[in-house]
Amino acid sequence: MNVVTQPNVPLFSPSADSVACSQTTEFASYCATHTSRQFADYHAFDRFSVEEFPTFWRLFLSWSRLPHEGQADPVCVGDSCEHARFFPDLHLNYAESLLSGDPDLPALSACHSGGQQETVNRGELGARVVRLASFLRESGVGPGDRVVAIARNNAEVVIAALAASAIGAVFSSCSPDMGAFAILARFSPLRPTVLLGNFRAEPWDLGKPVPARVAEVVAGLPSLTMVVALDDGAIPEGITKPVRRFADLIASAGIDRDFHWCRYPFNHPLFIMFSSGTTGAPKCIVHGAGGTLLEHVKEHRLHCDLRRGDKLFYQTSCGWMMWNWQLSALASGVQLVLYDGPIEGPETVWRLVSAERVTVFGTSAAFLHFCEAAGFSPAERCNLTDLRGMLSTGSILYPRQYDWVKDHVKSLPLQSISGGTDIVGCFVLGNPNLPVYRGEAQCRSLGLDVRALALTEATDGIGELICANPFPSRPLGFYNDPEGRRFHYSYFSQNPGVWTHGDLIESTSRGGWILHGRSDGVINIRGIRVGPAEIYATLQGIDEIVESMAVEQQAPQEPGGTRLVLLVVLRKGADLDGALVKRIRTQLAQRGSSALVPNVIAAVDSLPVTFSGKRSEAAARDAVNGRPARNRDALQNPGSLDQIAGHPALRAPSRSAEPMQRIEELYEGEQLEEQLQRICEDVLRIA
Repeated sequence: MNVVTQPNVPLFSPSADSVACSQTTEFASYCATHTSRQFADYHAFDRFSVEEFPTFWRLFLSWSRLPHEGQADPVCVGDSCEHARFFPDLHLNYAESLLSGDPDLPALSACHSGGQQETVNRGELGARVVRLASFLRESGVGPGDRVVAIARNNAEVVIAALAASAIGAVFSSCSPDMGAFAILARFSPLRPTVLLGNFRAEPWDLGKPVPARVAEVVAGLPSLTMVVALDDGAIPEGITKPVRRFADLIASAGIDRDFHWCRYPFNHPLFIMFSSGTTGAPKCIVHGAGGTLLEHVKEHRLHCDLRRGDKLFYQTSCGWMMWNWQLSALASGVQLVLYDGPIEGPETVWRLVSAERVTVFGTSAAFLHFCEAAGFSPAERCNLTDLRGMLSTGSILYPRQYDWVKDHVKSLPLQSISGGTDIVGCFVLGNPNLPVYRGEAQCRSLGLDVRALALTEATDGIGELICANPFPSRPLGFYNDPEGRRFHYSYFSQNPGVWTHGDLIESTSRGGWILHGRSDGVINIRGIRVGPAEIYATLQGIDEIVESMAVEQQAPQEPGGTRLVLLVVLRKGADLDGALVKRIRTQLAQRGSSALVPNVIAAVDSLPVTFSGKRSEAAARDAVNGRPARNRDALQNPGSLDQIAGHPALRAPSRSAEPMQRIEELYEGEQLEEQLQRICEDVLRIA
């Protein structure tokens, strides 16, 4: 596997004392004791976790002290990543694992727009979970039944998810800002028994009122036997199913002591989650309770060093996998901080981090860019004394953003974590024992044989992200895919025997990882393959650009039959005039290569984004090429496609748009000679 050599100047280095006290060090010592091995450094421990992954997972299960029963051997049955099953003779209960421990320890802090806040300790949270679970069980909900929620990010939905899992039901959730059609596309295939929903309208809601939206979903789910209202909002008259109030159900006292915590097989289904749906109907991905729990606890304790007393705030809705990921942090004694309300500006989030004395803050690269573009400096406006770590996911975290965090937040470990809904976890992420380098995830996830599978000999270390060994959090399959054909096609058909994730990634000489975006978004211009992420990284520093998206347009009139289109969202007051166009093209050419220079640059108001917050290059590509988006209803802002599709710059030949610069205008002296040579090499390679 090719690796890239990076500058050896870390942005942050852990102290010797913090490394000595980390849970990673503690568990590595535990493994050394129980295997009579010595690990010279973290990388030796990582190799052990992959080469002897059954031993690694058996020891981690023992060290984590998660409540379970049955036999830990065999650890893994089968050698194929596609078909292997972990801990077939083990039983556990996901909710029990999250709720065990000191009942007086704070479990969550639910914060609402307007300043309302409720703190719930573990004992009270467990009591509320048991009351709702008892009601569901008495109402006929049993193991394997589907329970769905259209819910805001509050304490009620946490209780709902844990109550469903406590009785072996399978939980799925969507955020109420989704359209009814998109929610039904996800929930209808599941044939759910119970729906829990918010019915109170809020001032920040957009589009159709939330109560009407929930009512429309209820009407479209004939399998429902009951609806539970999570708040005190008025129930629309059109709902004919029986409705119970959440507050009434959890007010029932005296049933806590009689509840029986049934433990289910390790591979019992826990969550059904959904692909974004931009390439067809959403895939209903079934995740197992044991694999999800074990992977999350490993990521939280060994990679994030989360522990009892920490406060974790992840900026998410319950329609994104990071909601499920942060939920599992309860199993490590962590207090969750939830926020239900609008993000009116950067200060909304950072003031919450300060007021709640958050110790670990999770967000997205897009939000950090938003803060930078707004000129907001959290260090100057907020008390961040308690903040000791940050996580970022959802899109590529560029080197410039690492610098912004160090300069405008504080010097701390900033972890770039990446995985996805597909595994409800991470393939690459951070580590408390390793230094942080700009633009890199620190390491691969322990126990997972993550590799960059070379695309060609000329890809310079960039390859397809694969996982070559079995891992517990591999999903059980897709719902309504009994023979596993769609599941196989999605992850195992491209590279048989290994998980293929659909991301481009690059390994560094020190064991770090650089993300390069989706592999299925690679653009081919005149036979030259261009990764959109390379364009986005090269555009960093042009302050007029808030967001950008590069897509390929079919253009038979152009050489090669395609052209590169760059869609840009500009900050307020900026214009895409000739001077800015020249700067964009010059920077792409000089910092990148001539292959990155777009044929067309078009300014738009917004770029298509899915309900999970991910930008949809697939939808933009359809719009640029005059095709209907394959699933328009999966987008938060489908109107963005209309503006893109109708943009006059896309209909004209390249020479009629902003004039292309001659190559001698983009380069000088030796740079010009170098680029001419590179272009010749590209042409010869094509030939």
